[in-house]
Amino acid sequence: MMEHDMRYVRFGLLVAVYSMVFTVLSCGKQVPEAAGKKLTSEYSCREDAMKYKSLSADEERVIVHKGTERPFSGKYVHHKEDGTYVCKRCDAPLFRSSDKFDSGTGWPSFDDEIPGAIKRETDADGRRTEVLCANCGAHLGHVFYNEGFTDKNARYCVNSISLDFNREESPDAAVTGTTEKAVFAGGCFWGVEYHFEKVRGVKSVTSGYTGGSKADPTYKEVCSGRTGHAEAVEVEYDPSVVPYEKLAKLFFEIHDPTQLNRQGPDMGTQYRSAVFYANEEQKKVAEKLIAELKSGGYDVVTRLDPASEFYPAEDYHQNYYEKTGHQPYCHVYQKRFNN
Repeated sequence: MMEHDMRYVRFGLLVAVYSMVFTVLSCGKQVPEAAGKKLTSEYSCREDAMKYKSLSADEERVIVHKGTERPFSGKYVHHKEDGTYVCKRCDAPLFRSSDKFDSGTGWPSFDDEIPGAIKRETDADGRRTEVLCANCGAHLGHVFYNEGFTDKNARYCVNSISLDFNREESPDAAVTGTTEKAVFAGGCFWGVEYHFEKVRGVKSVTSGYTGGSKADPTYKEVCSGRTGHAEAVEVEYDPSVVPYEKLAKLFFEIHDPTQLNRQGPDMGTQYRSAVFYANEEQKKVAEKLIAELKSGGYDVVTRLDPASEFYPAEDYHQNYYEKTGHQPYCHVYQKRFNN
């Protein structure tokens, strides 16, 4: 009886082994084509997930599903450091900091790309041009042309959330070196600041007070006219990217240098037109430009004064037009030089 039972056990084990082998062979031969494609697709997705960095829900909404972050909410909107902006998902280099400018739109803006870094496609709306990372296809934003923001006439409007920033591998570091400062007064500092912040090579623009007698004056004291200060801006710039002369030309073209102690509806000595030069070279450049304007028929009243202590204005005056979303009311660009 025992021997008979053992034969049945051995027979059962043998059947089980044959069944497993047959199942494996059958699965290998009889997987439907559609199922095979599905498995391949799922494998490809898992492979991509392993290849690229994981994303948060907000990052995925923009980078994968082509969403848009709220204007002025991204961390790179006012970012000024030297370095390289890379793709958030795959770390591929996309833009250089020297090509970044302040467009006032609320998103990081660049007027050029690292060669080969960007792929363009017609947007789903059929009108705009979408820009994507050429390496991984991550949605970055859109590119617009012929808006006149910079000489290159291009604006890559990019979501901050689609980017990371790399200081260590900055291709600009060896080029930019140290920065220099220039101080200009041309009426209400809100409008002057607005225009200088858009210049490529400008690292920061600070609204403040200079040329007066009182230390660390308040806005109310300056407005009284008794301190002798002018509303001015201090421009920190990279001279290897933008020369002082280009900044000075812009200064004379964004305000009216023929108005004495006023600018548009703003009246008083605090609104005077003045260049506060830091050295003899800056003074010579300003003198040359004033001579050009006078020879062109402009009765220039702009003062040339040596730079003195510059006092930053209160926080609510900094980046005023970007904070409010308004446009300058008395600072409109007008070309006054031939080149």
